Amino acid sequence: MTALLFSCENATCAVPEAYREIFRGSEDLLTSKRGWEPGSLNLAQGFAMKFRTPLVHGDVTRLLIDFEQDGDARWSEFSLKLPETTRLKVVDRHERPYRLSLNQRIAEDLRRHDMVLHVMIHTDSATDGLVLLETPAGGDLAEKFARAWRAHLAAAEVDVRQVSGSGTTPLGASLTKEFPANRYAQIRLSVSQTFFLEGRPWRWETLKKLLLESLARVVAEVTPVSAPECSSPDPR
Repeated sequence: MTALLFSCENATCAVPEAYREIFRGSEDLLTSKRGWEPGSLNLAQGFAMKFRTPLVHGDVTRLLIDFEQDGDARWSEFSLKLPETTRLKVVDRHERPYRLSLNQRIAEDLRRHDMVLHVMIHTDSATDGLVLLETPAGGDLAEKFARAWRAHLAAAEVDVRQVSGSGTTPLGASLTKEFPANRYAQIRLSVSQTFFLEGRPWRWETLKKLLLESLARVVAEVTPVSAPECSSPDPR
C-alpha cells in the first residue's frame, strides 16, 4: 500500500509582525513571484483533501527564509538585514519545524506502509501552460510514478513534461538521502502560474481536477495489490 504526502514550501507571502520592518517599502515584492508561488497552496490543499491526508506547508514568505535551501542561500537581501541571532530564531520557529514534520511523516508512513509517494507542489512563473514532473537522480520508484502520471496527463492533452535525474533542491536532496529510493518516491510538481492567474490555456479548476483524478489512477496502478490470503482446505 502507498502512503501519500503533499508539501508546499512557498505557500504564502506572510510575514510575522516581528519582521515586517525589514520589508517596509518593499511590500510589492512580497506579493510578487519572489515572495511566494500563487496557486501552490490552493493546489496542495486540493490534493490533501482528495487523498484525506494532512498537508505540510510553509508558513512564511521565502523572502524571510527559503525552506528549500540550506546555509546562506536561505536568506534574501531583506532577511540578511536581521542579526544572526534573530535569523537563528527564524530557523527554530519556521524552518526546523517544517523539515522535522516532513521527516517524521515519511518515517511514520514507511513504518506503516510499503512505500511513500511525496509530491512537492509548486507553481512556476517562468513557464506558460506547462505541467512539469521532476524526479531526483536514482529515484527509480519516483520515475515509475512520474511516467504513469505523465501518460495520463498527456492522454488528456495537457502540455506535460517529465524530467528524470534533474537537479534537486537541498531540501529534496536531504530527504532522498535519508530514505530508501525503493520505498520513498519524490516528485516535484510544477504547474505554470498562467493556469491560476489567467485561466489559460485551461481553467484552473479544470486542470486541478484533472491532476487530482489522474494521480488517484496512477497510485492505483503502481501500488502492488496484495495477494488474497489462502484459506485452509476443508478437512472434510
